[in-house]
Amino acid sequence: MRRILPFIPVVVLAALGVLFAGYGLHHDPQVQPNALIGQPLPAVGFPPLEGGQPLKTAALLGGKPGLVNVWYSACGPCIVESPQLMKLKQAGVNIVGVTWMDEPGNSAAFLDRYGNPFSRVLVGGDQASVEFGITAAPETFIVDSRGMVVDKHIGGITDADVPALIAQLRKLG
Repeated sequence: MRRILPFIPVVVLAALGVLFAGYGLHHDPQVQPNALIGQPLPAVGFPPLEGGQPLKTAALLGGKPGLVNVWYSACGPCIVESPQLMKLKQAGVNIVGVTWMDEPGNSAAFLDRYGNPFSRVLVGGDQASVEFGITAAPETFIVDSRGMVVDKHIGGITDADVPALIAQLRKLG
């Protein structure tokens, strides 16, 4: 038995290496969980950027299809997607913004600099990642008229995404 004891840690380490290698080789790192798809928007309320009582994102969409965009001011892809969000706003899309891990002053400065495509901006803070299940900003949720999440766009919205999002929302309307 004493001869085997020194080899137990080596065997355990080798077994763990095989498990991690097997998982890493068969796991697509681009696949993101979409836990909210088919679920209602989170029922928790967040305070508006301008202050006041917490508001629920679904109520801000007013019973119509729209987008909920989770973002923060120091996010490079959030800056890049700003013109596309403005195009969506000009096309009549209702977009509710939820800040994530951001100071309200920084969020307001971002909107002053890059434009405000949002009908309302809520300060989600750290709680936004818990409630929306986001892993990084920006993430955009496509919501139907009942407040149900029907799709999720991970990453910045590009010019190519704008017509597809408008068409998807029109089908929901």
